[in-house]
Amino acid sequence: MMSPLEFFKNLPKKMCAECGDHIDEQAESYLIECDRCLSKKEE
Repeated sequence: MMSPLEFFKNLPKKMCAECGDHIDEQAESYLIECDRCLSKKEE
C-alpha cells in the first residue's frame, strides 16, 4: 500500500483551467485559474 506522502508527491501539477499554465499553489488551495487569469477577470 502506498503511503499518503508518496501519494501526494506523485500527483500531477495543477493546471489553469483558462490558459493551461501550471499553478503554483499553497496547501488547501481550491483555485482552478492562475493569478494572471484571475487578475484579468477583475479588471
